[in-house]
Amino acid sequence: MKLWGGRFTKETNELVNNFNASISFDQKFYKQDVRGSIAHATMLAKSGIISEEEGEIIVNGLKAILADIDAGKLVIDDEYEDIHTFMEANLIERIGDAGKKLHTGRSRNDQVALDMRLYTRDEILAVNEEVKELMQVILRIMKENVTTFMPGFTHLQKAQPVTVAHHFGAYFEMFKRDRSRLSDIYERMNYCPLGAGALAGTTYPLDRELTAKLLEFNGPTLNSMDSVSDRDYLIEFLSALSTIMMHLSRFSEEIIIWNSNEYKFIELDDAFSTGSSIMPQKKNPDIAELVRGKTGRVYAALMGLFTTMKGIPLAYNKDMQEDKELTFDAIDTVKGCVSLFKGMIDTMKFNDKRMADSAKHGFTNATDAADYLVKKGVPFREAHGIVGQLVLLCLDKGIALDDLSLEEYKKISPVFDEDIYEAISLETCVNKRLTLGAPGPEVMNKVIKLNEEYLANN
Repeated sequence: MKLWGGRFTKETNELVNNFNASISFDQKFYKQDVRGSIAHATMLAKSGIISEEEGEIIVNGLKAILADIDAGKLVIDDEYEDIHTFMEANLIERIGDAGKKLHTGRSRNDQVALDMRLYTRDEILAVNEEVKELMQVILRIMKENVTTFMPGFTHLQKAQPVTVAHHFGAYFEMFKRDRSRLSDIYERMNYCPLGAGALAGTTYPLDRELTAKLLEFNGPTLNSMDSVSDRDYLIEFLSALSTIMMHLSRFSEEIIIWNSNEYKFIELDDAFSTGSSIMPQKKNPDIAELVRGKTGRVYAALMGLFTTMKGIPLAYNKDMQEDKELTFDAIDTVKGCVSLFKGMIDTMKFNDKRMADSAKHGFTNATDAADYLVKKGVPFREAHGIVGQLVLLCLDKGIALDDLSLEEYKKISPVFDEDIYEAISLETCVNKRLTLGAPGPEVMNKVIKLNEEYLANN
């Protein structure tokens, strides 16, 4: 069955049918299609365009179709061009002529625009919840590791001592921004295109405000041509998904590095690792590597839709059908990656001693040694040079700053005294950082409380 064909004198070529059809993928939003049709039929009846009895028959028929699909009694097959055709054909078969009135005042253009918005809106909420659950795991790790020391890095070189809580807190902030972006997109896209018709509205007295209210939109869209040709919200959503994947990929890269034999900062749970077919000793961080790899897949969806939309004149064009497979795949990829990543970090173990030793022997306390001198009256630029000489001495001897004798310290600068060892201990280096946003335990506990409040309220 087709929803068009009256002006055609011959059957469509089978290859054209297959090329043109979208039911293989747009069946994914069958629930949204039914929901939109129920709202449309309800509005038609309340506006007097069809009778109340016809509206009730249509709504009950649609609900029965939905129930049968959900129960597996009705299978969506590729005999139909798209999900809209499938639904209407089955409705007419079940309820007769009343079903033929459902499409009054509606085009497939505004119908598909509605379905895609409804589907995207649902998926924004689903992705938002997945990211929130990941953040809950990150917060749990932060709480348990306020005093677990590790080296902080710049240029992938050990820089200053931090804590696991502080390091993971950086990703908490990234995912907080991701959720904020998702919320912004939801609000900006939450307007109902149904009633735009093919591109120029309809002569029927549609109550678009009612339709929007029934579907929980903020209101109807205000330009019918834009309503059927707008894909900005999908581009924004794919951009937000790409940013989430970028954050996951950065995090994955660190997990991969920390899991290596050279670092041994963490141990991944067996349930989230794989082995080698030839090397029995291997325990590979495949989940992290796949998350990192799948990031490019989501980026590709964004670039693909950008490219599809860049040369399309107003209003609807068939090119826009290409928005769905890209978006569906990107959504599924992101949800899967977030869920698996959450499970991976939730079960991994930290090697506290290894991380602390790495911070200690990586001269991460060098800045604190310079600050010690500054507090004793040495200008910072001179202090910087003095500590640089100490680092060279340590490198020559293969030891850490903590291991130098006081005599060796005084040989380079007589300002040093016994209290240098306390000043450069990991505990002091971290604990004395009390500015908001720093890794000190006092500050970190405040941040954790703020993060708990954020998750409780968002």
